[in-house]
Amino acid sequence: MYENLIVETTNRVLWITVNRPDKLNALSSKVIAEIGAALDEGEKDSRVGAIALIGAGEKAFVAGADISELNTLDAAGGKRFSEAGQRVFDRIETCGKVVIAAINGFCLGGGCELAMSAHIRIAVPTAKFGQPEVNLGLIPGAGGTQRLTRLVGRGRALELILSGATIDAAEAWRIGLINHIATPTEGQTPVAALRAAVESLATMVASKGPVAVRYAIEAVVSGSEQSQADGLRLEATLFGLCFATEDMKEGTSAFKDKRKPAFKGR
Repeated sequence: MYENLIVETTNRVLWITVNRPDKLNALSSKVIAEIGAALDEGEKDSRVGAIALIGAGEKAFVAGADISELNTLDAAGGKRFSEAGQRVFDRIETCGKVVIAAINGFCLGGGCELAMSAHIRIAVPTAKFGQPEVNLGLIPGAGGTQRLTRLVGRGRALELILSGATIDAAEAWRIGLINHIATPTEGQTPVAALRAAVESLATMVASKGPVAVRYAIEAVVSGSEQSQADGLRLEATLFGLCFATEDMKEGTSAFKDKRKPAFKGR
């Protein structure tokens, strides 16, 4: 049971909803810990093929950290808060199942850091992004200085972090911060369009070989932190390990037989 989350599974997609709409889904220490617990639960559950993160309501994905909690911290407490967020967000980034951030509104500060830890980001057209911590006399503390730089480059990252500026979804897509903008069709709400787009992609990935998905995530995430030579060695190792799996034999046999593979995750 979760105090600040709604956790439910639909079509093999585990939806983790940050459920604090009255606070624009702000991240407290408790919320961050619950996200980590829900992620662990989803990664271990064989019925779950993909994980989606979203905020409750239509205003915010996560509008930032809980300022009322930050205001009580000293230097040591601030460092602990940062490290706790970093640990959970690192877990998201290295999760063996694809994690998609469904950005349904304000995605600022810690919310932007949460979204950036996901493997893929999809947003409604009205979503807003930024790292406005300097406006509070702070810097990003849950991975923002590192992941934003890796996603959009040093110059753009520094401009966003140092200015505290907010950008819209179109600009976020242009600079590579998000993968897609979910545009509603006639009669469809933005959040409905977003959830449909996320579920479509998530179920597609969930239909692939689970071991291959896990190894691909590891190769990209871990490899990108190494030299290209070390990354290539990691890729070759994981590629080789695929040949020891039942899924690889099933996948290649299904291709030869012109049928849909029945992967078992082993």
